[in-house]
Amino acid sequence: MDQHLKVIDAHHHYWDPVNNYHPWLRDEPMIEFRYGDYTAIRKPFLPPDYQACTSEWNVIATITMEGEWNPADPAGEARWIQKLHDSTGQPAAHAAQAWLDREDLAETLQAYRQLPIVRSIRHKPTANPSPGGPPGGMCDPAFRHGFSMLADSGLMFDLQTPWWHLHEAIELSATAPQVPIILNHAGLPSDRSETGIAAWKKAMAAFAEVPQSFIKISGIGLAGKPWLIEDNRDIIRFCIDTFGSRRAMFASNFPVDNLCGSFDTIYNGYLEAVSGYSQAVKEDLFWRTAARVYRVET
Repeated sequence: MDQHLKVIDAHHHYWDPVNNYHPWLRDEPMIEFRYGDYTAIRKPFLPPDYQACTSEWNVIATITMEGEWNPADPAGEARWIQKLHDSTGQPAAHAAQAWLDREDLAETLQAYRQLPIVRSIRHKPTANPSPGGPPGGMCDPAFRHGFSMLADSGLMFDLQTPWWHLHEAIELSATAPQVPIILNHAGLPSDRSETGIAAWKKAMAAFAEVPQSFIKISGIGLAGKPWLIEDNRDIIRFCIDTFGSRRAMFASNFPVDNLCGSFDTIYNGYLEAVSGYSQAVKEDLFWRTAARVYRVET
């Protein structure tokens, strides 16, 4: 039954750094990355490559995430993704690049009105490398003004930030309560110590109180380690139990998380983690929530 369970992968990437400019995938030296050496993914990853990774499973649709395309051309990637969709049928939806604190934001949002594939935008706010330190990017008045502009755009906000900045996301949400905020990668719980997990849980529980918040349970691999269910079972379950299955989505974060494990390894791990949950919860997690939130026809 699990092999035939529908899947909408709510967060992965397509890119072609041979023909398109993604600075982090082309420039030297390579940037510091949370999974360490990412040489293996500095190559094209396109629909046939994704299909090869997921061929054993019933993936009915996918949602792509911006892949840090050339910031001088924020809408360029979305235009490329739209053409990819028009020619291949993939992806079903896209979260596009935008810079909330830049003067060209209105122009970028206007461009997205012409691209039906775009449902959301992402701008990774400035973050501290560990808890403590000065305020992060979500406290910037220009960033908050840009976020409020999403209210008239019909677009959502995909947020990637470590859990210690989620209090800023709570404050940000109040500036435009009608804009859904979709937290990427489970708030990045990289510190799996007892104190680290306790602090992550507290921050996540507070963010879950925001009515327009959603969560992608993705990107939870650990640097220098293969993806193991023993490391991630409690993370997956806590996210489901805290946000509820109607606000939680499975996502592969491929090809990035292929640095930690194969799609089969990761997806089987999620299936094991939710083995005791109802069929309704499983369907929410693996496809229904993503279909509703990103307006994907199934």
